[in-house]
Amino acid sequence: MYKEQDNVTPMLEGVHKGLSSYPGEWELIVVDDGSTDDTGPRLVREAAKFGPHVRVLRFARNHGQTAAMQAGIDAARGEIIATLDGDLQNDPADIPKLVDEMLRRDLDLIQGKRVNRQDAMVSRKLPSKIANRLIARITGVNLTDYGCSLKVYRARVIKKVRLYGEMHRFIPVWAAMVTAPHRIAEMPVAHYARQFGTSKYGISRTFRVILDLLTVFFFMRFQARPGHFFGSIGLALGFVGGSLMSWLLFVKFALGESIGGRPMLMISILLLVFSMQFITTGIVAEMLARIFYKDQPRVALIDEATDDGSPAGWADAAAPATVVMQLPGTIPHRV
Repeated sequence: MYKEQDNVTPMLEGVHKGLSSYPGEWELIVVDDGSTDDTGPRLVREAAKFGPHVRVLRFARNHGQTAAMQAGIDAARGEIIATLDGDLQNDPADIPKLVDEMLRRDLDLIQGKRVNRQDAMVSRKLPSKIANRLIARITGVNLTDYGCSLKVYRARVIKKVRLYGEMHRFIPVWAAMVTAPHRIAEMPVAHYARQFGTSKYGISRTFRVILDLLTVFFFMRFQARPGHFFGSIGLALGFVGGSLMSWLLFVKFALGESIGGRPMLMISILLLVFSMQFITTGIVAEMLARIFYKDQPRVALIDEATDDGSPAGWADAAAPATVVMQLPGTIPHRV
């Protein structure tokens, strides 16, 4: 929550009402993102009325929604984690429905798809539609409402994802690097008009999404092999530069013409220099990637089945066996 002092009490009451029939234990973690109004103190006062299962995290200054979500995820202690904004535009009563659907379909992430979205067309809906289409087309994770913060995750999956910058809108994409894309889905949820406070987003975020999308594309395709990205560009530039230089050599020695004053000579030299720079950058990036992954645990998703046909689940690549845990009334949980 950031400068949402009027939403504090309705939000806490709404979450407790929405989860009143939930059969399991749950906790509520509210992150005050460095609000300069009465949001933080009011959260502390109101949380004390509900009990210790309501925990308040307060930032000393504003860090943004991504950092706030990461802090909440890090602090969460449950097997399943749900996230939602504190502006009351999402209905907390949809959380149990998302949880049931995720367990029923054996998913690792399910997010809300806002129906009858109650936002302004120019400042909110239009930028969101543009961003959703760009993200789905470039990443291949075909969801239609990336901007909906109401999401439910398996803790073991989302805790492997590190969020930074403004990457909260790309959570399903980052999760797809940890689990299989077919284990990510969306489900229609309710959406309401904002009653208190003002929106912190506008049409300018569309341009930030484009820049962030380039970063996501690089990490999706070349995270473990950056040398292929830089090397392919270097080879392409080298091929063009080498071809131009070969032509100039033919003109110089076969036709006897002067090439010293031709712009093509300078262009050829620059392309060859750029080619070497990209190739050497790729080599350095490969060395850094190998150093980084050397100490990282190698975790794989095993697509084998047990005798009853249920998925065997997660296993460390170096581990000798896979463990399956069955919780009462649920499908087997992957561990």
